[in-house]
Amino acid sequence: MKISKSKTLSSEEEKTEEEESQVMLIVPGKPEPDLRIIGLFTDITEDKLADLVQGFYYLNEVNVLEEDEEEKKPIEFIISTYGGSADAMMTLYDIMRLVMNDTEIHTFGVGKVMSAGVLLLAAGTKGKRKISKNCRVMIHSVIGANHGELHNLVNEMEEIQKLQETYSTCLIKETKITKRQLKKMLERKVNVYLTAERAVELGIADIIV
Repeated sequence: MKISKSKTLSSEEEKTEEEESQVMLIVPGKPEPDLRIIGLFTDITEDKLADLVQGFYYLNEVNVLEEDEEEKKPIEFIISTYGGSADAMMTLYDIMRLVMNDTEIHTFGVGKVMSAGVLLLAAGTKGKRKISKNCRVMIHSVIGANHGELHNLVNEMEEIQKLQETYSTCLIKETKITKRQLKKMLERKVNVYLTAERAVELGIADIIV
């Protein structure tokens, strides 16, 4: 029987062995993972919007420049948000529609997808929209707050109504929700919460994971 003797390593020797173990984890010739992921884990604000738009355009350009069709990959868009700016939502929605002319966007709702986030989840490539089993989805009317002279308030209220109609039209287009169903939801004048199962039934997502 061969018995190996134990030995005490100096700090330099320990460092050398640690470095060697790290090097051993690198497999020569094996490519690094090509991750094309964009994450939304906060409210949808103008500042966050800039980062998201740049990310979508950059990853789309990477796909467009790929000469090998097999190297082209979808953008994975992970969403977990309480919502945010309606204007920022519509901007990002339009950008996603443009990008999908060249690149699939696979949306994935986790944790909570609420308010403005619902349209973004639904806007992904059909058949590729995922939602986690315990994700909460919430739909409500567009919220606006204004103050000032009466004629300005009337003008702003008219614009909010137009924004609500635009949001409703887009959500109906991207899902199985009918105009009547959505109107009934919004007329409740409360936050309407949906389970992952119900979200799939309504066509907001396709797959529960």
